[in-house]
Amino acid sequence: MAPCPACGCASAGGDAAHRIVDALRVDDLDRAIDAGLLDDIDCPACSDACRALLADARLARRTALAARERFRDRALRLAQRQRERDARRAPASAAASLPPAAAAALARAKARAAQRKPE
Repeated sequence: MAPCPACGCASAGGDAAHRIVDALRVDDLDRAIDAGLLDDIDCPACSDACRALLADARLARRTALAARERFRDRALRLAQRQRERDARRAPASAAASLPPAAAAALARAKARAAQRKPE
């Protein structure tokens, strides 16, 4: 059991919170998250300032993670819209968009036009 690096509290019940605070003080966010930063871990014996530091760091991390998730969701929505837009803008072949009789008439007209062209 190590004392809290922020306030010196030596409460055995706050050991997990002390590890998180220790990681935060050296700006090791990965270690703080692994120690339980995103969980509701607290040390009731720590000073108000120390508990506020932990609560603020937890809130900031949760906010950042939520923002990242919203950004990823938005990127997926935008990509889907772009795919749909590209599909709508893709040129449809003339034969595919015409009824069969009209497509056959168009093919005959193109054939006649090709025969009339001087080479």
